[in-house]
Parts: sequence; structure tokens; C-alpha cells
Amino acid sequence: MGLPRITKVFGAVNIGSFRISAMIMGLSETGEMIVLGSGNRQSQGIKRGYVTDMAAATYAIRDAVERAEKNAGTSISSVWVGCSGAGLASRVAKVEIDIGGRRIEEDDIEHLLVAARDSIQPDGRMVLHAQPAHYTLDGAHGVANPRGLHAERLGVDIHVMLADGAPIRNLIEAVQNAHLDVEAVVAAPIAAGHACLSPEERELGTALVEIGGEVTNVSLYAGGMLLGLTAVPFGSSDITDAIASTFGIRRFQAQRLKSRYGSAVASPSDYKEMVPVNGPGEESTGPIARGADDKNRIARAELISIITGQLSRLTDEVGRALKAMGFSGAKGGQVVVTGGGAELAGIADFLQSALGRPVRIGKPPALRGLGEANASPSFVTLTGLCLYAADDPVDIRAVGARHTPTTRYSGIGLAGRVFRAMREYF
Repeated sequence: MGLPRITKVFGAVNIGSFRISAMIMGLSETGEMIVLGSGNRQSQGIKRGYVTDMAAATYAIRDAVERAEKNAGTSISSVWVGCSGAGLASRVAKVEIDIGGRRIEEDDIEHLLVAARDSIQPDGRMVLHAQPAHYTLDGAHGVANPRGLHAERLGVDIHVMLADGAPIRNLIEAVQNAHLDVEAVVAAPIAAGHACLSPEERELGTALVEIGGEVTNVSLYAGGMLLGLTAVPFGSSDITDAIASTFGIRRFQAQRLKSRYGSAVASPSDYKEMVPVNGPGEESTGPIARGADDKNRIARAELISIITGQLSRLTDEVGRALKAMGFSGAKGGQVVVTGGGAELAGIADFLQSALGRPVRIGKPPALRGLGEANASPSFVTLTGLCLYAADDPVDIRAVGARHTPTTRYSGIGLAGRVFRAMREYF
């Protein structure tokens, strides 16, 4: 069966410290979101979510997008960009206006949103999002659409996402240097929550723990919106580095050991099992592991001990972050863990034991065209970026530029952009 006619195309790039990935989705005439193509490659020029080498980051972004375009059979000119670093911070602003008991009209809502926009105080930081989460009528929460209702006072809770300006501008420039326009820079927890949390989970109260390569974002959802966010400068790559350092082996060997034989849960049989440091045909590659036998094998129990030791450090930080956000005692609920680090065997059981909360693995929703390789926690944020874009999110700054301010080329600027592209690639 062929694909239905595509009416609109959305492109997304998730810029991580371990992987840079791109995805192209199409909105069909029936309203279905279809994955047309995706591409990814090892990250370059990115450290803990920050651009550290502009040329390398630009090349990696362009390469990932071109792979997605080839798989999709179409090209894109603009993308929604995921950001996991840049000092992300979440804030909720509450604003009310007097209605006087009459029926609420469209002009009242517009007046309220303008008042909310004027109340935002970024304190010198960049505003990534400023979105109405829900309205209140005389203090009663949970009103999705107040039009036509009566109230003495109409209020709104605005979710504001802030970031450091310079790192965001570096991300935007890296994408623009790859000959793409930036529709918006979206905080990774917003995109991830959009993809792997149900509306009920976002309403009742859920902690989302996204374990990336070098950054773990801990965010709290309640009342239908993101209420708090803490970035922990620790990720799955730090576990890989600890394995490499302990055994005196190279990173690619440590990554293979972690992915193939690693686990967050130990078992008695681990002490009897010896696992090879090198893969088939790589027997002579890299150094002999510290403490290995004559066949360059190590005890699986030692590997798991290193992994669980590093995970204990991470869960201590996650637990402190959740407690600081009020996610404790009777106020705490379910925890959803996602990101590349969530693919480690037994991670949900480890977190459940460490945090004392029910934990599940967050994966992208089932979408047509989403291959098995992309239906994993590693691609939750990337998938969420496209879904978030398709939902056409409302931003109270829509009076002017609708999304994150970017440079759009026209006239001489466009000609210069084409000339640079030709000089670079030909």
C-alpha cells in the first residue's frame, strides 16, 4: 500500500554529544504523521550540549541531514533543533486579569496573553518557549479553552523555557552554516516529553529522566506542563570512559563491552562468565585489558560493578534534583527514563530500586515509517521534535517573530549563502 499524499513536511535535527541525528516527517492529507527518512552520525564539535568546534559541528549536522534527505527522497530547507545543554531552565509565570463576571471573549484572551508576554523577565537570558499551559477561572485550574465562559478573573499559567544566549546562538549558527534555516530551538525535555509521555502522565505528575551521552536532563511534568528542569553533567559516555579507564582499553572497546555485555543489575553467574574485550576478527586490535586472561577476556562481574558504581553516582544526582523540585514523598509519582542511556539492560529496575518509584522506559510512539532502529529511547527527542512542530505550538510572543529569532537570507544574503555552499562543496 502506497503512502497517502503528504501535505506538509517537517525536518528536525537533534544535536547531542554522542550522536547528531536528523529526521524528516510528513503530515498526510488524512492527518497522519509519517516518518519519511532519518539519518545519524557520530557527533563532532559538541561537548555536553555546547558547540566547541563550529566547523566540525556544521559538517556533522550537514552529513546527518543529507543522510535523512537521501532516505526520505526529498530535501528540506529548515529544521527544528533540539538542545540539551546551554543552561536550560524552566519557569512558570502566572498572570490574571479582571473580567467582572461577564462572558469571556476572544479579545479578553488576547489581552491576557499580551499581559503575560509583558510579564516575562528573562534576566538577560534567551527565551526559547513561552507557552500557555492552561487557563484559570477565579483560581480554578485546568481550563483548556475559556471562551464563552463567565468569570470574575481570568488567569493563565505560562511555561517559560530559558537558556544561555551565546550557546544557543552557536547552535543556530552551526545549523545555518549547514545551509539550513532554523524554525526554532526546542529544549530536549520538551520534545522528549511530547514523544514518550501520555497526556495523563503529564497531567498527574511524572518525572522524565533523559540520559544522553554527556548530559542527563531531569524534568518534572504536572498539570499538563513542564514545571521544573535540572541538567546533570553526567551521561552514558561517562560510564564508557570509566570502563575504558579501569581496564586500560580504548573507548570503542569499552562502548562495545557496555552495549553487548553490560547491565545495571548483577547476577551470581556474572562471576563465572568471561567476556571478550575485542569483537570477532579484532583479536589483535587495541591493548590487552588490565586484569584480563590470556585470551583478553574479563569477568563480566567486574564490568557490571563499574557500571553500577557509575549509575549510583547518577541516581544520587537525579534523586537530589527531584527532591529539589518537590518530587518526593506523597507528591512523587512515576519516573520515565529515556535517551540513549535507557538502552542499558536493567536500567529501569536499577532506577526503581534507587529512587523508590515505579520506573518505565520511554520510547517513541508507533509511527508509520519509523524503523526498528529508530523506535528506541535514543530517538525519543528526535521524534518528539517533529511531532512538536506538527502540533504548531502556540507562543505568546507570536505578536512578532513566532519562534526563536534566526537570520533568514534573501537577496544579496541568499546569493552569498549559495556562493559559500558552492565554494565549500565544489
